[in-house]
Amino acid sequence: MTNGIATLEHKAKPPSGLQPGVPVRYQTNWDGYLAVSEIIGDRRLRTYYGEGEMEILTPSSKHEMWISLLGRLIELLTLELRIETKCAGMTTFRREDLEKGLEPDRCYYITNEPKVRGKLELDLRIDPPPDLALEVEVTSSVEKRMLIYAGLGVPEVWRFDGERIAVNQLVANGEYVVVERSNYFPMMPMSEWVRFIRMHEQMGDTTLLITFQDWIRQQVAMAWSTDAAERKG
Repeated sequence: MTNGIATLEHKAKPPSGLQPGVPVRYQTNWDGYLAVSEIIGDRRLRTYYGEGEMEILTPSSKHEMWISLLGRLIELLTLELRIETKCAGMTTFRREDLEKGLEPDRCYYITNEPKVRGKLELDLRIDPPPDLALEVEVTSSVEKRMLIYAGLGVPEVWRFDGERIAVNQLVANGEYVVVERSNYFPMMPMSEWVRFIRMHEQMGDTTLLITFQDWIRQQVAMAWSTDAAERKG
């Protein structure tokens, strides 16, 4: 292995001794990626494949706590604003024709929710990709995954590094640009998401979520009511 990158034979087993939050990358082909993914199965290992390289990662506790909290905040906001969503969690999304595949830290269907409503199995050959994907990058960059997201056509990816959330939106040339606010929740500055996530340092999750819920209701009463009604319509 050189610089964390090695050649992975078609029937090789996933590496042992993975460190939480530290990815291991391999040069392999599509069949090798599929073979190792099958061996991994439902174990808490995430895989990403694109440009002939496979990444295997076991999440750290900090990673899991932050992604869980960010997801719960999104779900509470959409509940309060009555925005229909479908959380697809860490679903494995693949396109064999593009030789790209990954599991987002968490993802949601929002605009395209009606197109996947009631579906328990998703297939990117016939179904749209998720509208929004979340990625926490606390120990390693997810920059290479952005090429996979772009190839799969995911419209928006949030990247949270513990200090800020960068909103990446897919544009016509197939690349991501960083913008100030989400297309799906334009009423809420990204700094507010971070402010509430960081409250976990002073309070438990239940108290934090209640505090967030109360804040949302105050914002709706003051300024969001018209915008929320338009999105519902």
